[in-house]
Parts: sequence; C-alpha cells; structure tokens
Amino acid sequence: MTKILYIEASPRKQRSASIEVAQSALAAWRDSDAGTTVDTLDLWSTALPEFDGPALDAKYAGLSGVPLTAEQSSAWSQIRALAARFVAADVLVLAAPLWNFSIPYKLKHLIDVVTQKDVLFTLDERGIGGLLKGRKALVICARGLDYSPSALTPAAIYDFQKPYIEIWLRFIGIETIATVVIEKTLAGAEIDRGARHAACREVLTVMKSLI
Repeated sequence: MTKILYIEASPRKQRSASIEVAQSALAAWRDSDAGTTVDTLDLWSTALPEFDGPALDAKYAGLSGVPLTAEQSSAWSQIRALAARFVAADVLVLAAPLWNFSIPYKLKHLIDVVTQKDVLFTLDERGIGGLLKGRKALVICARGLDYSPSALTPAAIYDFQKPYIEIWLRFIGIETIATVVIEKTLAGAEIDRGARHAACREVLTVMKSLI
C-alpha cells in the first residue's frame, strides 16, 4: 500500500495543465495498487498557518533551546500537524505552475512553514539532515512558454521553478525524484493540448521508478 501526499499548487483547477497530468499519474497509481491512498493538500482551499508572531518566536526559541510559551506551543503545533502529513507519506506528488520564473506564492508559503528544524530537517554539529529519507517524489511543472536552450526564455537563466522544488525536496531528505515538465501551454490550443497529452504519456513512464 502506497500513501501519497498530493500537493496541488495551481488555482486553475479544471484548466490546469499540472493538475491534469498529476491526476493522470494518481489514477495510474490507483490502478497499479488498489491500496493506494491519496492525501490531497490543495493550497488554494487550505488555511496555511501564518509564519509570524508566536510561530516565528517559537522557531527562534527552539533554535536557542529556550522553552516555548503556551502561545508559541500552540502556533508550533499547527506547523507540526501540517508537516506530519509529509512524514506520513511514502510519495509526494507535487503539481505546480511556473509564475514569474518561480513557484506560486501559496507553495512558497507552505515550504516556508513546514521546512523547520526538527520538523522536516535536523541541524547539529554533523550538519543538516533531511527527515524524509526513504520517501520519493513526483514533480509536475507546467510553463506557459518554451524554456528549451534555444528559446527566448532558456531554462538555464529563467527557470527558478524546477530547480527550486528539487533542491528543497533533497534538503528535506528526498533523493528519488522524477520530474515531468509541460511547456508552451500558452502557445495556442493545439500546442497546449499536445503538450498535455505528451506529458500524460511521459508521467506514466517515469512514475514506474517510484512504484
């Protein structure tokens, strides 16, 4: 039985390329393993904890080894509860569009909240260690433009989406990462449709390394 945490970072829903490809992967997962469970974290319908005030104070109290106040403990428990969904998963499936060369602010909010010492990583005299070792991840990145080397927006310069997500996953301990990229979704209906179909076929191939 596989436990999947599916993080949905696009607000476009039925029109979203990243969601369409992610749903194709999730359906194939269920077909291959009837015991698969999916915990959906829709960032546009989930009230993410704010990371200010008591939560921020709790972070620095923990870094300093100072006991948390009741208010800080309450704020920190919300963060731990959200991070527990990551810990409980065998596989993370993350579907995200590219916004302004990077990721949607809702996804950045999630990352900033849960990526905490002794929550998703450790920090001691030996260095930094991710706490999600042994998990795997499937990343689906959608872009409106062409990010090939010869394009006007080459990935080497303009893409802060795929590298950011992948380095974050490695930071929290996930080493097995499969990524599918959908590009040119703004290049007209026919090209968009073709890109989606190609990505749906590709995701069925790459996900085999995660099953």
